[in-house]
Amino acid sequence: MHRLLLGLLLVGRLGAAPIHVRGLDRQVEILRDRWGVPHIYASTAHDLFFAQGYITAKDRLFQIDLWRRAGTGRLAEILGPAAIPRDTLARAVAFHGDWSAEWAAYGPEVRPIVVAFTDGINAYIRSLPTPPEEFRLAGYAPAFWSPEDCLSRVAGLTMTGNLIREVQHALDIQRLGLERAAAAIRLEPRVPLEIPQGLDISTITSDILRAYRETVGPVRLSTEQGSNNWVVDGTLTATGRPMLANDPHRPVQLPSLRKTVHLVGPGWDAIGAGEPALPGIALGHNETIAFGFTIVGIDQQDLYVETVNPANPAQYRYRGAWKNFEAGAQRLEVKGERGRDIVLRYTVHGPIIYEDPGRHLAYALRWVGSEPGAAGYMAGLSLARAKNWTEFRAAMSRYRIPSENLVYADTSGNIGWQVGGMTPIREGWNGLLPVPGAEGRYEWHGFQPSDALPFEFNPPRHWIATANHNILPLGYTIPLGYDGWAVPNRINRIREMLSHADHKFDIADFERMQQDVVSIPAREFVAKLPSAGSRNEILHELLDWNGELRAGSRPALVYEIWSSMPNASIEEVSAEITRRFGPDRANWQWGKLHQLTLTHPLGKKEWDLDPVPRPGDANTVNATSGANFHQTNGASWREILDVGDWDRSVMTNVPGESGDPASKHYADLLDDWAAGRYHPMPFSRKAVESALDERVILLP
Repeated sequence: MHRLLLGLLLVGRLGAAPIHVRGLDRQVEILRDRWGVPHIYASTAHDLFFAQGYITAKDRLFQIDLWRRAGTGRLAEILGPAAIPRDTLARAVAFHGDWSAEWAAYGPEVRPIVVAFTDGINAYIRSLPTPPEEFRLAGYAPAFWSPEDCLSRVAGLTMTGNLIREVQHALDIQRLGLERAAAAIRLEPRVPLEIPQGLDISTITSDILRAYRETVGPVRLSTEQGSNNWVVDGTLTATGRPMLANDPHRPVQLPSLRKTVHLVGPGWDAIGAGEPALPGIALGHNETIAFGFTIVGIDQQDLYVETVNPANPAQYRYRGAWKNFEAGAQRLEVKGERGRDIVLRYTVHGPIIYEDPGRHLAYALRWVGSEPGAAGYMAGLSLARAKNWTEFRAAMSRYRIPSENLVYADTSGNIGWQVGGMTPIREGWNGLLPVPGAEGRYEWHGFQPSDALPFEFNPPRHWIATANHNILPLGYTIPLGYDGWAVPNRINRIREMLSHADHKFDIADFERMQQDVVSIPAREFVAKLPSAGSRNEILHELLDWNGELRAGSRPALVYEIWSSMPNASIEEVSAEITRRFGPDRANWQWGKLHQLTLTHPLGKKEWDLDPVPRPGDANTVNATSGANFHQTNGASWREILDVGDWDRSVMTNVPGESGDPASKHYADLLDDWAAGRYHPMPFSRKAVESALDERVILLP
């Protein structure tokens, strides 16, 4: 009797009966830990990624279906005619070249991996007796995947923002004049802002970006970005081993932008996170190396103003002759209407993203996403298998989009940093403004070799840190970009903490650093306040404040409101806060104004999560940026890695690892994330078994 009860308890804890799945070669074991992370053990690479696709679909099917539709231009099928401009642009920027070259650019093993991954997604979809509730409410069924769906370019488009800045610079010139606009734009290094020869600046309007902005925005059925990373060698740690920390900043959303997974199979033992719709991981560690990224901001886009033939709109001017647009017809299915036929047009510079027939102009996007091998984050499949610095740098040569600062550490005690990303070569121009395409004067002349991009290995300071700031080394002359760097507040605070530690670093120190909300701009603001002559209690409270933007802080609220009211007096600021929160100063707390609200894409109230008071702002290491005092961007996923004793590593993901509202892992990590708490990141089989919550067996 005792043995029977024990068996029933084990079955209840470890999972249901094995699941037979057509398409597998052999048995696969998936151990889900108590934080919802799947650890996948397979005996073939095919089965490993098949199972990743299967379990990803189980956890995030509605999310990845939206991702696929957004990336391949199929949102109008479910959203109706409002999504047609977005779908049209998504199809226009899709890869438009030799597919053999496209697959080859990722490496010889990548296509079989992607095929297995999408086969696993499709196997889960086929296993469903009825679509999940999200699809029932949305009124459509999940569609099957092709491997090429993973190579859509929209994900990379969202991370290459120079096009928007080019148009904005042109609008600033129209509004302010060239000299004043040039003075107002922060450029590093400083270069002249010059109107390209032959460009009529008045032809650059905000209408050009209308569809583009819709395409790179979130999908809703009813953007400041950044990241931090740093690595220290063993001379600075309590254990004598390197430690690495990374917290990429993107939209904080429901479900989480990233999904954690542990992949164990032939040639694979890697844990980390990536976008759910892609195989492998984009950041994390394997048995010997750790890596994490922040955006560099290499200028990877240019807008070309093409002259259309007034007598024949099928032609554009290029180098003294009229040249036919390359054109392709496609069919868009539209919910509630008959399907529409669209025509995508291309010049030698790239897809047309906007046309102005009245002026006989078309606007083409030249960007690195048109090149083979430029689907976002696919280089992670190579990085996750690198075993040392040499192999890591070789894998970085495959990094196209987005441009990233990758920090590195290994079990031999080395630390490093390598910039990755396709870097266009522009000769005689700087890419800060749109350019005319007719004369062929403003062309790209290939790309910089990957080993010419900045890197560092075992620096004498014993640490490396990046935070989207200007990372150009002293004396480095290759242009990467001028206007895409973040202001240096976060990096300066990180440097401050790394350089002035009074003891050796441990995991808890790095947790505190990632959660740090000391604002350098706030400290500078307070330093400029008059320190005498006023009896205002709130002003004196500010003068005694240390600049920490804690959620419960009254001075933080006063500072933020005052910063939004230029030239206001402290009395006027106090009156505004009283209007918002009443006269009881106990209610004057930054977190009562600065909050994160996570809503489901379907707008179903029962699936939304309660607002969370937040510390920090856009300028703190714990970055919590967003418009109107609300947090919309920040670090939804964090890792702190003890290099070599991997089971001591910790992480967090918000609000949970599952996108299924019925799952216990839908929002189980939200409270800990909001409180700055982390959970273990088990790696060894022993540690995984000790954290086991569910065992899933997949059989052929």
